Amino acid sequence: MNQPRYLTIKQALLRRIDAGELCAGDRVASENELAGEFSVSRMTARRALDELSEDGVLVRSQGLGTFVADERPNSNLVEIRNIADEIHQRGHVYRAQVLALNAVFANQKQARQLGVVVDTQVYFSRLLHFENDLPLQLEERWVNPSFAAGYLDQPFGVDDLTPSRFLNKMAPLTEADHLIEAVPASDFLREILHLAETEPCLKVSRRTFSSAGVVSYTHLYHPGSRFRLGGHINY
Repeated sequence: MNQPRYLTIKQALLRRIDAGELCAGDRVASENELAGEFSVSRMTARRALDELSEDGVLVRSQGLGTFVADERPNSNLVEIRNIADEIHQRGHVYRAQVLALNAVFANQKQARQLGVVVDTQVYFSRLLHFENDLPLQLEERWVNPSFAAGYLDQPFGVDDLTPSRFLNKMAPLTEADHLIEAVPASDFLREILHLAETEPCLKVSRRTFSSAGVVSYTHLYHPGSRFRLGGHINY
């Protein structure tokens, strides 16, 4: 089956960026130019550019054109998306390593965030997510068992299965809280994320909710030099 033409354009532009034909700050062909090159409508070319902009690969500036963005991966703060999907949409390879997957007794902070009683048994997972074999995110997640039957039995990291994907299937996301901060890296974080000695981490603390309550509480750690958060809001 032939793939949609806008995907053909996206993949072609990603290949040009990966090959160094287009570098950060370079202007990308316009909608009209891409429509002519790929023999598609201007609307099809626009969709390809729009989606690459949403993925953080391109930056569109009204009146000036479209440019290759800073090379660091960009995650949308406004919209919670599965990290495997984000990486694949950049045309890159995703994999994950499970470092921990077990039941723990919630301390005071974890219990408060999950809305349970202290020492309640909850699920805990720690995964390291890679983009093109480079560590991009360390995920530490505490999960309310009421919403996640079978969580400890999941083969996370196989066939792009992530905790986020599994939990959204079990208890569809309705809202989320975020807290973002730059933090100094511990020896553990420096080693596992391949950080320079003085490089900071970008830490995102997140609670996700279903219609029935708090599903999980998560810490996400990213290399400060290889990751950024952004988004676009229409008013």
